[in-house]
Amino acid sequence: MAITSANQLELLQTAEAVAREKMIDPALVVEAMEESLARAAKSRYGAEMDIRVSIDRKTGRATFTRVRTVVEEEELENYQAEFTVEQAKQYLEDPKVGDQFIEEVPPVEMGRIAAQSAKQVILQKVREAERDRQYEEFKDRAGTIINGQVKREEYGNVIVDIGRGEAVLRRNEKIGRESYRPGDRIRVFIKDVRREQRGPQIFLSRTAPEFMAELFKMEVPEIYDGVIDIKAVARDPGSRAKIAVISYDNSIDPVGACVGMRGSRVQAVVNELQGEKIDIIPWNEDQPTFLVNALQPAEVTKVVLDEEAERIEVVVPDEQLSLAIGRRGQNVRLASQLTNLAIDIMTEEEESKRRQAEFEERTRLFMAALDLDEFFAQLLVSEGFTNLEEVAYVEVDELLVIDGVDESTASELQARARDVIEAENERALAHARELGVEQSLIDFEGLSPQMIEALAEDDVKNLEDFATCADWELAGGWTTVEGERVKDDGVLEKFDVNLEEAQNMIMTARIMLGWVDPDDLAAEEAAEEEETQEQE
Repeated sequence: MAITSANQLELLQTAEAVAREKMIDPALVVEAMEESLARAAKSRYGAEMDIRVSIDRKTGRATFTRVRTVVEEEELENYQAEFTVEQAKQYLEDPKVGDQFIEEVPPVEMGRIAAQSAKQVILQKVREAERDRQYEEFKDRAGTIINGQVKREEYGNVIVDIGRGEAVLRRNEKIGRESYRPGDRIRVFIKDVRREQRGPQIFLSRTAPEFMAELFKMEVPEIYDGVIDIKAVARDPGSRAKIAVISYDNSIDPVGACVGMRGSRVQAVVNELQGEKIDIIPWNEDQPTFLVNALQPAEVTKVVLDEEAERIEVVVPDEQLSLAIGRRGQNVRLASQLTNLAIDIMTEEEESKRRQAEFEERTRLFMAALDLDEFFAQLLVSEGFTNLEEVAYVEVDELLVIDGVDESTASELQARARDVIEAENERALAHARELGVEQSLIDFEGLSPQMIEALAEDDVKNLEDFATCADWELAGGWTTVEGERVKDDGVLEKFDVNLEEAQNMIMTARIMLGWVDPDDLAAEEAAEEEETQEQE
């Protein structure tokens, strides 16, 4: 088939028909045709030739041209598409490197193979344009709910028709044992839209916490209007969920608004989520208070928060333990996800036993170190003394409040405590020196002899070693590994050195060694403070 013999307008008509069907720009289809015709021409004239095709957008006439580019003589590689300045003089006036000589060549005869190749090029280009159009349409819709129609199921994954494209609802994104048949209507959450080689991949979900939040936004006008805000959501899909809400209008109860008249609003969400039970919880900035709310319906008698470790200890009555934990740990797990805290639950009896164990341990410490009888040691612990340093360096008046302690007894207690501390310091320093600790580390302000000993045992033996440490190596920290929080023990953690103190000590060491200029440091801190103020 020769191009010249075909109806020239047929190319444009075909391009417009394909563009309408695929909802893409007709110009992209015409460009694909030009490329396919150029490829067919190369198979006729030679693959090394630079053959280009241009289709007139009005008449449909296809023009075939051969392009040759002027290059330096030493760079000449392709004799069919390039020539030197000297060779170009017979075609161009005053040729320069980079100039092109373009000449029209006869149209080609399209054989069966060439026509098939051209068809493949056009289809490929059309598919790419269709994918780009689909990606551009859905990329900004991630995080929203969409209605679709089930087309088919493949290996447990549901393929959903969402209008101008297809999306996939993976097996692990379905609620429980949901099953769908072709033609079923389905409401889903667009979790992610990614551009991939085989086209845009639109991933759907019905288990994402955001799906439930969006459903509430659709059912509760106050959430849609911004009067009520959803602060956190935790779900065990198909079974139970917790959602924390806050109202910015004192006259509106956030929990009541989400429940609705006779539970109509929350019931609509429950029905969509296959009967998933939903606890609606009032949000509170105070984490312990919020956690007490999150553990409902269980009662909590005591909460101890460790902000640095992001852990919280909860004490509940003995009969409330199973309710607080929930079936298979569901209640405490959802509360932990909602508050973003690791939760340790214990009964009042367990906490009492632990307190008793701590009391006995401190009693034994004072009995052994200060040569006291058990009764006197228990008096010290009862008054809140936990270690020898507190006894040695506390104001004498705080010892005099203990029954039976006068000034001479208090002085004797402090003298004994100081003697034990000094003896322990000397022992720790002697051991550190045996391990090879240098004087530069011993003289560093802020490190006790016991700290120096611990550093030496961890092979930190001079100021340079100390200055290269990371703050978490000294103070400890937490790392998330495969979704689980893992504890990193710090060398000085047992001495109650926190991250901020560790950072300050390390920076001081670096300044002393000349690694850091204090003026530069001050300038950086000032710039950071100014940036923070601007953001506020």
